[in-house]
Order: sequence, then structure tokens, then C-alpha cells
Amino acid sequence: MKKTILILAGAIMITTLSCKNNTNQKEVDIVPQTTASLEAKVASYPVMSFAKNDHNFGTITEGEIVNHKFSFTNTGKAPLVIISAKGSCGCTVSEWPKEPIAPGEQGEMLVTFNSNGKPNLQSKKVTITANTKVGKETLTIKAMVTPKGNSSSK
Repeated sequence: MKKTILILAGAIMITTLSCKNNTNQKEVDIVPQTTASLEAKVASYPVMSFAKNDHNFGTITEGEIVNHKFSFTNTGKAPLVIISAKGSCGCTVSEWPKEPIAPGEQGEMLVTFNSNGKPNLQSKKVTITANTKVGKETLTIKAMVTPKGNSSSK
């Protein structure tokens, strides 16, 4: 019985080692082709290059609605398609081009901040989903919101 167990264990070990060697060889053969394919695909992605990806509105009064246009250029080698742009809260709204932006072309994204019910220092993000390499781009807006009822003159 011991002989049977030893023979069985040896057969399993030989089978495992021979499979592992074949798998490694296949991986080595595939990796260079995959890397070259990925590099070619990455080079053809659109790139959203913003003139500025953050904006500070400064000090505003609670309840005030302020806007800022973020300008960008597609510096990639493929048309840029913006799928969505969402604010980190309901107080930010974005408008963006719905048609593809060709390589070398410019576009604008309008971000609106409604400060109603948002006193004190505010920092909000707008996440853009697009067909870029990363797939997500981020814009930031900031404002110091003076609460309603606060008066600097007494």
C-alpha cells in the first residue's frame, strides 16, 4: 500500500511540474506580442489636456450661483468622446460637448456651483468619464461661502 501511495504521489508531482513548465513557456511567448499591442493601443487614445483643472471662486455669499468654463484640448491621436460629467454633490452641474472632439481641437466644460445651504469652505470635484487611457479625469472647484445672516458690518 505504501508503494502505491508513493507511485501515485510521484506521478502527480511529475504531471504538475510538466504542466507548469509548458504554461511558463506559453506566457513568455505571448508577453512580447501583448506588450506591443498594448503600446500601439495606448498611443492611439485621446488625451484631455486642460489649461487649468481647478478653479477657486474666492469668497461668495451663501445662495449665490457661480459658473466657470474649463477649456481643454484633445492632444491625443483619436477623437475624444465625453460620456458623462458628474459632480461630487448635487450642487455642481456640468455641460460638455456631446459630439466627438477631433485630435488638436478644443472644447469647453461649464461647471456651475450653487452655494445655497453650503456655508464655509467648499471643495467639490467633477469626475469626467471619457474614452481616454485612464477613463476618468477630474476637475476641482473651491469657494469660501459666507453664511447667510453673517454681516461684516456691525
